[in-house]
Amino acid sequence: MTPTVVKAYHAGAFREFERHSRVGAVDEEAFLRRVEELRQAGARFIFLKTGAYRPADLALAVKLASEARLDLLTVDGAGGGTGMSPWRMMNEWGVPTVYLQGLLTRYLDRLAAKGRYVPPVAIAGGFSLEDHIFKALAIGAPHVKVVGMARALLTAAMVGKTVGLSLLEGRAVPEYERYGDHLEQVFVGAVELKNLLGEEDFQRLPVGAIGVYNYFERLAQGLRQLMCGARKFALKYLTRDDVAALTPEAASITGVKYIMEVDAEEAERILDF
Repeated sequence: MTPTVVKAYHAGAFREFERHSRVGAVDEEAFLRRVEELRQAGARFIFLKTGAYRPADLALAVKLASEARLDLLTVDGAGGGTGMSPWRMMNEWGVPTVYLQGLLTRYLDRLAAKGRYVPPVAIAGGFSLEDHIFKALAIGAPHVKVVGMARALLTAAMVGKTVGLSLLEGRAVPEYERYGDHLEQVFVGAVELKNLLGEEDFQRLPVGAIGVYNYFERLAQGLRQLMCGARKFALKYLTRDDVAALTPEAASITGVKYIMEVDAEEAERILDF
């Protein structure tokens, strides 16, 4: 180790070290071989998660997921890097989710047109509300089957914990006082959870989990309402025609019809009387 680094450490200039590994590169044969090894070892399901990388890397991930017949391919548009990456990279670098999904949809359409295996796909990267879920599934139809979420659920857990513990400790939370001062009054899903789990198990349930349950119920109800409005009563029926692009640029990116072109032929038929 460099003597000046040792000296600086003992002087208290810093207190810990980090190890940065070399950036790896994917070898197609090695990837396929590894998938086969995992299957031979007894793995029932094999997933691949990739992120907001270059289009060529996304295309390679799609190709390998097809060739290896993976059970799920997750494409994440969240900020680039890991916890060891530069701060700006984690927060601002990468390809925004809508652009990434536009590329992904083109690549998956190409696989389907060639009769190749198209793996089930999950899209992630900044989704938090039911209209996000609806649009992501519609834009990626019929390939995108799942919307991945992380930070939104962690937020629900932490807010649920903060509010729930305050209620259990008898401390009022000003913005929730109009609902009441008990868990069952503030958390609309608490009564349902108590009925599902029973009193004893409900009492052992972390209050953060109640927040997550309520959040999921809100998403589910909102998604049902949106789908009902679109006259689609199961996720498998969502198509790209269920959404429209409000700008030509958005239409070009996503492959979704520009709003000025939606229903054009039908409108002509209606007016031709």
